[in-house]
Amino acid sequence: MRQAQIAYSLLVAVVLFAIAALHYANPPVLQRLRAIAFDAYQQFFPRTYDPALPVRIVDIDEASLAVHGQWPWPRSDLAELIERLETLGAVAIVFDMVFPEPDRLSPVEIAKRLTGQPGSDLAVDALARLPSTDERFAEVIGRSGVVMGFVGSPAAHRGPQPPLVAEIEYKGDDPRLFVPAFPGAVSNLPLLTRKLNGSGFINWIADQDQIIRKLPLLIQVDNTIYPSIAAEGLRLAQGVANYLIVSSGAAGEGSFGKRTGVAKVFIGNATVPTDAQGQMWLRFTKSDPRRFISAKSILDGTTIPEEVKGRIILIGTSAAGLLDIRATPLDPAVPGVEAHAQALEQMLTGDYLVRPDFAAGAEILVSLLIGALLAWSTYRSGAVYGFAFGLGALITVVAAAWFAYVGWGWLIDPVLPVATLGAVYASGTIFLRFIVERERNQIRHAFGRYMSPAQVEKLAADPASLELGGEDRTLTLLFADVRGFAEHSEGMDAQQLTRFVIDLMTPLSDTILRNNGTIDKFIGDAVMAFWNAPLTDPGHAANACRAALTMLNDIEVINARRSSMSAKPIAIGIGLNTGVCCVGNFGSTQRFDYSAIGNDVNLASRFEGLTKYYGLPILVGQATAAAAPEFAFIEVDLISVKGYEHPVQIFALLGDENYRDRPECRELALRQRAMLEAFRSRQFDLAERRIAALRQVSDPKFARLWDIYDDRTQGYQRQPPPDSWDGRAVAEFK
Repeated sequence: MRQAQIAYSLLVAVVLFAIAALHYANPPVLQRLRAIAFDAYQQFFPRTYDPALPVRIVDIDEASLAVHGQWPWPRSDLAELIERLETLGAVAIVFDMVFPEPDRLSPVEIAKRLTGQPGSDLAVDALARLPSTDERFAEVIGRSGVVMGFVGSPAAHRGPQPPLVAEIEYKGDDPRLFVPAFPGAVSNLPLLTRKLNGSGFINWIADQDQIIRKLPLLIQVDNTIYPSIAAEGLRLAQGVANYLIVSSGAAGEGSFGKRTGVAKVFIGNATVPTDAQGQMWLRFTKSDPRRFISAKSILDGTTIPEEVKGRIILIGTSAAGLLDIRATPLDPAVPGVEAHAQALEQMLTGDYLVRPDFAAGAEILVSLLIGALLAWSTYRSGAVYGFAFGLGALITVVAAAWFAYVGWGWLIDPVLPVATLGAVYASGTIFLRFIVERERNQIRHAFGRYMSPAQVEKLAADPASLELGGEDRTLTLLFADVRGFAEHSEGMDAQQLTRFVIDLMTPLSDTILRNNGTIDKFIGDAVMAFWNAPLTDPGHAANACRAALTMLNDIEVINARRSSMSAKPIAIGIGLNTGVCCVGNFGSTQRFDYSAIGNDVNLASRFEGLTKYYGLPILVGQATAAAAPEFAFIEVDLISVKGYEHPVQIFALLGDENYRDRPECRELALRQRAMLEAFRSRQFDLAERRIAALRQVSDPKFARLWDIYDDRTQGYQRQPPPDSWDGRAVAEFK
């Protein structure tokens, strides 16, 4: 019993230490769970939208595009938009967009494009004398309260440095140590920025799930700190000239001598709390149409003046085709400009979310305390009483975190304490239920649980080889299947059929093994194999491709032999895919098989099935084609596959490195790429002509592929696809 107590105490200590280490390491899974918890707070208790707040969005929406034409508009139209907003009494105008290039609709730019064209001299002269729309736009910007946006870029700085209009002051540690840094920026034309009253970045830094939860108030580009457009809109509206950044080391910011990050940013009379990187947590409302004013109504004079007077106006777009759509904890798709507007509303109202400095320490302390109490309760009173205590502790933790959010806007993470309760309870009950019994009869328990009598000698020789479970590995997988197997085997008795399968599968199997492959299983007339397990193979994708091509040669040899016997030729279809799979010994406690499982395994099998549809012998996934660039591939299609969110690219494997360098192969690849570009850009008449050209230069084996695209182009010419179409097709598995 004493030994059991010691063992139990050590187990609990290890679990609690692991929980603390997990919190310190902060892995992506923990971040994701914490984000889900914080999202749930807002989903159950969101911020209430107040239409009286002085923030509005002038929306370049579908109605505006229908009247004033496609985007981009002439900058003379944007100049007129600014003038009308100024006349209506806007206190600040913020552009959630960038103008890095000259207006292509400006008369000067049109004249440049016409220069040298036959008969264009008079038109060029006339256009050159007309005023530049960019100059008109710049003139209006210079005399108005306008904030222009720029984008911090991960690429090296190539264009003009964004202007810094406001003064940046700080107390404490230099904020450049903490805020997100970008090596370059995509800025506006210098002509537009010379007389700016405000300039800020429009970047969002989304979490791994691409949901926007924070707004960076500050970034640095080329060692210079810049504010966001939301902050600049507030600064300009208040008529202040500077920002004050308070970081660790400043008076009142206890950091115990450590550089811990940014604490808050002062913008006029607004005090904005931030995280260490200078980002503010966003407290969202549901998307509300009352925030929006159509740009059309501003330009045609039908808007209500009170909707603009005295307000900060953000100019952005909700049009789906302009690609400024974001996800928030409350909405899967909102215009990016609305998130900026919501940030401004919070700055004006002071309704912030805060992750307190003490939160992380308190979460660890509470986790360790309730974990230890649960372990003691479970050991002393049993699993039932332990469960009751754990349930009560769980409810208390979640309730306390919820009330902290509702009452003070604090973001307290309940995930770590709840995970601690679960881990301690599970490990404690397992110990009490199984470990002690295992000490009493260890040998019987081990043998009876993991193996049958027939496998004793195998276990004695190499026990580890028969353990259940597996590991995640990047594999290249192969599925090969005989076409028309039933037709070939018709009339055969059992012995003839067995011999037929052996004669067919033996050379194919030998080819797989010679190319470092592992044969997983035979499934009737099909074979599954994989590369890079159990032995590591850095060239697994290339070896799999080489094996697939050799298998086609093997079939040709078999068919030559069958031809002498007046037998029908055999054809096979092969699918290859590369991805992360779980590989290891799977099965029951009586029988294990070394195998691979996972979505990418299924996808390889589906590629094999698609060879029938496209009439091509070998189809591979994008990852395989990318990992074996020395082989000859052409892209076949972009398909939607059930169970997969994103479209899947598939390629045809045509040959090895020698074939790749042949002129006919290069020409085929170029022509196919050009056809797909025309097809996916909705130029279906051009795609049809390029398909006809492909038929003339390509091997007849591609006829089925060209027929498929002929059918699609003709169908889309009769009935165009929806605006959301991105070129993908629905996979047809046979």
